[in-house]
Amino acid sequence: MNSKRPVNLDLSTIHFPLPALTSIAHRITGVIMFIGLIFAFWALSKSLSSPAGFNAVSSALADNFLAKLIAWGLLSALAFHFVAGIKHLLMDADIGVTLEGGVKKAQITVVISAVLIILAGVWIW
Repeated sequence: MNSKRPVNLDLSTIHFPLPALTSIAHRITGVIMFIGLIFAFWALSKSLSSPAGFNAVSSALADNFLAKLIAWGLLSALAFHFVAGIKHLLMDADIGVTLEGGVKKAQITVVISAVLIILAGVWIW
């Protein structure tokens, strides 16, 4: 098949709508959480191994800026992924499947996620 359609493979020139960006971010936060589980399970294992291990993990979270940043990043990914997951569940239930509904739900997803991420940052620090 010889198609004479223009092909644009440069993704930086394509303007993605907000629902597409939230869907892509939902996938990215899922990968971040999957990778972050390695660190979370390691910290859980270390903290449950002995009282000294618990003290080491709790003092690392209390004193280390990088540990707090990683914890905040994982909580932020969890918050966004949770809210975007609810948005996808609503779409699966045929609620707001119109173009306007998709944009509105994406806006609500971003706002609620931003509030949860800020609250997580306040809680961590």
